Amino acid sequence: MRTIVITGGTDGLGRGLALHYLGQGERVIAVGSTQAKGDMLSAEAERLGGGDRMRFVRADLTSLDATQRLADTIAPPVDALVLCAQRYRLLGSRTATAEGHEYGLALGYLSRFLLSHALRPALEAASRPVIMNVGTPGVPLGRVRWDDIGLTRRYSGVRAVLQAFRANDLLAAGYGQVHPGTRISYVSYNPGVVATGMPGALPVALRVPTRAFFAVAATPVRRAIRPMVALLDTPPPGPFAAYWGRRALPIDRGAFDPAAARRLHEITTSLLADGGVRARP
Repeated sequence: MRTIVITGGTDGLGRGLALHYLGQGERVIAVGSTQAKGDMLSAEAERLGGGDRMRFVRADLTSLDATQRLADTIAPPVDALVLCAQRYRLLGSRTATAEGHEYGLALGYLSRFLLSHALRPALEAASRPVIMNVGTPGVPLGRVRWDDIGLTRRYSGVRAVLQAFRANDLLAAGYGQVHPGTRISYVSYNPGVVATGMPGALPVALRVPTRAFFAVAATPVRRAIRPMVALLDTPPPGPFAAYWGRRALPIDRGAFDPAAARRLHEITTSLLADGGVRARP
């Protein structure tokens, strides 16, 4: 029996993966921020006969302290870590977390960085470990603001979301550099447009047109998780790969630049250390 850890595990793709693996007889740790959604997922797990293999953990992944505490509660082995948690704040002014980090950076990137490194020993204890970081690899939009990663100047919600996506490209690309010889396969994954509840998290002015677009163009969750399951069940060889659906992306492009990945790793570890959090080597 494998153990699958899924952040954003009570919504959309994360929930779809959780129910799939419960149906396959695996153990699932689903992380979410809303107790009611966790309760609904637990009830569905019971209906599938997997209630004893399902664990919901309520955690605020905008808090690095809470993210570290979450990692400390997860015992090895972990066969797969799927990073799906995201919430879009496209309009409005810059918001800082209680720990002083820009909201989108904390949830969309820093929590993923911390879990990727903090759970490495648990992943290394598995026979064929894999991390899947769900984002938008292959989309040439956004960049890391090297001189102002916290976006204290010229903030916009769109800029924050896109920076987090590009930072995750570099996190995935640089993981094997930081941990040479690791057996973990790190997959940067773009699911394309999926019929999730994401439009409901958008500003009111964007909800109706986005829902209309999703109704025409979005892939149902049940179908969208199939290529994800294929990669999680049979991880690609080597420490790093990037996919858009079933299509492998070239990893020798600027979005995955090794020097930029190393630079971002150093900036991030310094940022975490300033807040009293240490990413495990």
